[in-house]
Amino acid sequence: MSIATKTGDRGETSLMYGRRVGKSDHRVDAYGCVDELNSALGLARAVATNDFVRDQILTAQKELITVMGELATMPVDLERYRKDGFTLTTSAMVDRVTSIIDKIESSDKMKFKDWVLPGSSLETAALDLARATCRRAERRVTSLAAEVEGFNAEILRYLNRLSDLCWLLARQIELKDPRSK
Repeated sequence: MSIATKTGDRGETSLMYGRRVGKSDHRVDAYGCVDELNSALGLARAVATNDFVRDQILTAQKELITVMGELATMPVDLERYRKDGFTLTTSAMVDRVTSIIDKIESSDKMKFKDWVLPGSSLETAALDLARATCRRAERRVTSLAAEVEGFNAEILRYLNRLSDLCWLLARQIELKDPRSK
């Protein structure tokens, strides 16, 4: 089967379970931004030299698959989605990211009072790009959440926390490598 199905040539796409919507639909925009975030994190992971940073990014990328799947499923299909073995975004995912943030922030060196200018190194620039992409995804998901009754608020909490983690990982790299400042 070809990747070029031609079914989107008129500006529509399929959600999970075949429901057709316009490519400008807020749901498509939201999961598309999360997909961009996952790609930006892939770049950050590819250039990361620290095992801890790479591991955190890879775990986040796997969790973003869960977020994208949930966003690509209409509320009416969520029960079927779960029955098919897919998971939803959970508070445990948010708590995992929060605990990493707390661990990083517990360092006496992690005290910041100024704005950061991205680009001190390829590694930190990639993480700052991922952070900014995450913030855009968060804004788009917020727009979708305003339209959907019963929207899973854990998705917004997760994206908000993940952007903080990207920022902190970049700053942690800068602190360990004085040349990157």
